[in-house]
Amino acid sequence: MSAKKNITVLSLEQALALPFATERMVHQGWRVIRLETPAEEGGGNAGDPNRYIGADLGYNDLHSYYIAPNIGKEAITINLKKKEGQELLKKVIRDLKVDVFLCNTLPKRYKQLGIDFESLREANPNLIWCGISAMGPEYPDRAGYDPALQALMGYTFLTGETNGKPVPCGIPIIDLKAGDEAFTQVLLAMLEKNPNGKEIHISMAQCAASWLITALPQLEFVKSESELFTRSGNEHRSFIPCNVYPTKDKMVYLAIGNDSQWAKFTSLIGFETLEKPERKTNQGRMDDKENIYMEIEEQTKKFTTKEFLDLCLTINLSVSPVSTIKDVASLEFVSKELLKTVLPNGKAVSLFPSSTETDFLKNNNNTLSCAPHLGEQNTKIFTEAGFTEAEIVNMKNENVI
Repeated sequence: MSAKKNITVLSLEQALALPFATERMVHQGWRVIRLETPAEEGGGNAGDPNRYIGADLGYNDLHSYYIAPNIGKEAITINLKKKEGQELLKKVIRDLKVDVFLCNTLPKRYKQLGIDFESLREANPNLIWCGISAMGPEYPDRAGYDPALQALMGYTFLTGETNGKPVPCGIPIIDLKAGDEAFTQVLLAMLEKNPNGKEIHISMAQCAASWLITALPQLEFVKSESELFTRSGNEHRSFIPCNVYPTKDKMVYLAIGNDSQWAKFTSLIGFETLEKPERKTNQGRMDDKENIYMEIEEQTKKFTTKEFLDLCLTINLSVSPVSTIKDVASLEFVSKELLKTVLPNGKAVSLFPSSTETDFLKNNNNTLSCAPHLGEQNTKIFTEAGFTEAEIVNMKNENVI
């Protein structure tokens, strides 16, 4: 399979990890169809629970949290608890020539719902199949939500003030890492061009563990557990004096990454008193870090944020204001790359940037269709799969879609 051809993706998705993966596919110009469960008899919220999270935009199944990771997609519903629904899924894969199928349901449900690799290969022997789960198929009934996995995998243990409670990262970092990994592995599978398709399993826990590259290896190198990384607030655990400091009006983060940068910093007017022979090396600064932090803070409080930034940038130090999310949105290199969509009420909104510029996004002025309503493209897509209008109505009446 060539990554250059028009790619069709069908994804049984909910929450964030998988929708983020398939959103990256949208940015490449691939056709992404999200598959969800139709409403059961008796009503209730159907499909992806994230549809109903966040600000109410006036549409029950289009709340704000759901919008951003699902722009540019289409949506259908199939009741996979029914045999007819499972057969319908295969027909859609076959007739729409679906290249990639993804899911992020519990692995124990793969065969129950007829979405396992071997079952769906009957519809397309070349199918690339990818499943995201908490800990992979070896733990088939283990559910996984980002903050709980951050706790399991040591992320919360490493995050927060030294004497404070463990806290998760401010964004769902494991969800996003798993989504990126699914996107990457699907691309690699395309490059392999395996005529027998490809089965890919993404473990969110393993993805998280792979990012502990500065923490797990410590177990082999420290003399005692007291030397292991733990919570360290804003300071860097290895490089001194990377930390956050107050200014007259805000806070700034200054990152000194080597001895040369330290020498430059202590040559600045107002910071010369920090220079001492025993502080020339990172280890020497490590031994005296609390005093160094305090001395820097006493000086930064004399500057406005802009004054301190301008001073440090004259010698190319890595320094930044502690930005609010509103501040980030106003950064030129962010604001000009924001993806845009139009809500059903006609309001144009800017959302988030793609990680890289793509030809598809550039050609479309970074604008994608709004995230779809539940089953919004049922008629369109099932017609593509060869069903008549009467047959589609009948499948709806039989609760197959």
